[in-house]
Amino acid sequence: MMVTFVSQCEHKALNRTRRVLDAFANRLGSRTWQTVITDEGLQAVKKLLRKTATKNTAVSCHWIRSRSRSEFLWVVGKQDKFNTEGIVPVNYTQKNIFLGEMIMEQQFANTKQQPLEQHLFAVGYLAYLLSRELVDDDKLAHSVFVAGCWHDMGKIDPGFQSWLTKELKKKGALDLDIPETGQHDDKKSKNYPRHNEVSLLLFYLLNKQKFPNPNSKKQAEHAIYWHHDKWFRGVEKNGKLTSFSLDMVQEKIINQVGVENLKKMFEVTRVLTHQINKISESYLNDESMLIDRSYSAPKEEKTSEIEEARLPKYKGYAEKLTVNAYQANVLENAKNNIARTAVITADRLISSLSAERLNQHIEEASLDELLREALLTDRGLKTDIQTCLQGFEEKYPESDRNKQQKAVALELADEELSVGVLKGPAGCGKTKIALEWAANTSARKIIWVCPRVQVCQGLVNDLISNEYLPNTKIEICTGEFKTIYQNGEKNDTPENQEFSGDIVLTTIDQVINTITTHTKVTGLVQYMNAHVVFDEYHEYIAMPAFNLLFAELIACKKLQGKKANALLVSATPKERARNNFDNLKISVLWNSNIIP
Repeated sequence: MMVTFVSQCEHKALNRTRRVLDAFANRLGSRTWQTVITDEGLQAVKKLLRKTATKNTAVSCHWIRSRSRSEFLWVVGKQDKFNTEGIVPVNYTQKNIFLGEMIMEQQFANTKQQPLEQHLFAVGYLAYLLSRELVDDDKLAHSVFVAGCWHDMGKIDPGFQSWLTKELKKKGALDLDIPETGQHDDKKSKNYPRHNEVSLLLFYLLNKQKFPNPNSKKQAEHAIYWHHDKWFRGVEKNGKLTSFSLDMVQEKIINQVGVENLKKMFEVTRVLTHQINKISESYLNDESMLIDRSYSAPKEEKTSEIEEARLPKYKGYAEKLTVNAYQANVLENAKNNIARTAVITADRLISSLSAERLNQHIEEASLDELLREALLTDRGLKTDIQTCLQGFEEKYPESDRNKQQKAVALELADEELSVGVLKGPAGCGKTKIALEWAANTSARKIIWVCPRVQVCQGLVNDLISNEYLPNTKIEICTGEFKTIYQNGEKNDTPENQEFSGDIVLTTIDQVINTITTHTKVTGLVQYMNAHVVFDEYHEYIAMPAFNLLFAELIACKKLQGKKANALLVSATPKERARNNFDNLKISVLWNSNIIP
């Protein structure tokens, strides 16, 4: 047991208490002792103190659980010498902390008063873990880690810290929710850079990180810049939304805070990257998980080149698309979707913690526990499907139809397939085959994507019937209907709990929202973790507004390799659809042709 004794008393009483404590502990200061001690020894100290303590003596005892957490045990003597937690200050600070070669004020990430260096490391590491869970791509995971560690670096901007200081003075500031658009002074932000824009500026000027290839660096820049949505600053003459280029970001910072303060921001960035690496070394003991230290200020030539620096495009597609351009653009955008989603999801999870809780997770190396909140849990869907299939076997024993369906489901579950395609005419039992495929591949959740609301409604009626899954949590989520069916009951889906069902029947536009909007982007994590069925998928190809984004969704699943668990279903796949998918390298299996 590790205990700390803090004494506050007059000189004679203090000397008397010291003689007692010195027999047991090492003195850390004029008022503090620390020792490793058994419970019996602790009780002996307490007994001796009771004999020597006077009305001017007060000794508090705490059990140090970790560097960030202690438990108040008892006070001997005058209790009001301490606060309600048994604490008396033994030193003071004005939040000016000596860090290497400079004195730097503590930088906070949000109204929870999370230290910025802890917030950045935690988001980077959690995003890295999430990326590894979603796709098997070490290079992408590395880019995501770097992006997470840099995403809020722009919050060192004096303008942001000044605004945050004012917010913290408001009553109940620690309990404020984190706005989805980021924390900014709305009155000024139209004409002043937001922190994600400042983060990208600092990354461009200071970062010397070694990336495996140029695309990896671009993925990091995209996630840094787009971890918040585009801020509306009006419309330009050509009809596009007004954007700040990086040279404009730098110019506006200089106009607001001056050149010298911009140089200080460079130095603070250097210190923060050093702090992040110290945390990383302590937490991971892995030299590969370090970010660039950026020891020197940017060179003059790099500062002048900033006029030519391009902002990351939200979606990159060539104006005149060829087959090869389609393939490259779809894959690039799919990876950007995953990187951005990992950073935003990690950011929201970390930002929801108190500063004390975040510090505790870092001290105890337990950040990975937070990952469970973002991933799926097994609620027995596979068992429910197997019970359903057993019912068909009992109702139609030795049925050739059941045998054919079973054989196709096994073929679709082949481990060598990343995305399977089920082709079969109406009435052949494609719904049952898809469920059996899901059971064969250990599904914990199914997102069933349909081209139209009517298809969703038809599937709901099938799945909630006694023949299929009456006790499973079936959800329909469209623009018109948001309902959950289970155990014969029908209830409206609670607000902000969409996609919570074990089987979610939804339309293509609802899923596409996860890669085109900011507020629902974390839904892409559920999409990547779930088994996904695209019903009547051939209809998406004829929709110009959807076909590229649909291709991105499929490409995201393909990045999971053998864990993709995606199935394309159609009664009438057109040759055009087949050719398009072959060109995109999405189609894998075309020979599952069932005849009723």
